[in-house]
Amino acid sequence: MTKLEGTQKLMRIFIGENDKYEGRPLYKSLVELCREKGIAGATVIRGIYGYGASSVIHSSRTLALSNDLPLIVEVVDSEEKINYILPEIDKMIGHGLITLEVAHVIKYE
Repeated sequence: MTKLEGTQKLMRIFIGENDKYEGRPLYKSLVELCREKGIAGATVIRGIYGYGASSVIHSSRTLALSNDLPLIVEVVDSEEKINYILPEIDKMIGHGLITLEVAHVIKYE
């Protein structure tokens, strides 16, 4: 098992719930890619309200519940590993936003 502490990278991938990659939900494909490549961790977070480049509001509180809520896939690992998978992730995402941040990992075993 990998021990990850200290200064690492946090990658956030902002996509929509309806986004697909090769006919499958994009968020599942992203998490599975991270797992296959030995990335320390990935989590999908579902947003309840937001908008992106189109400026269309996506909300879980509309009369007809939105089936395209915003999702954030958070990925944490070393800068080297994040940089290694970033080109593959870039090919998978049709539209979305990726941010990279410094994260201080206290403990991961």
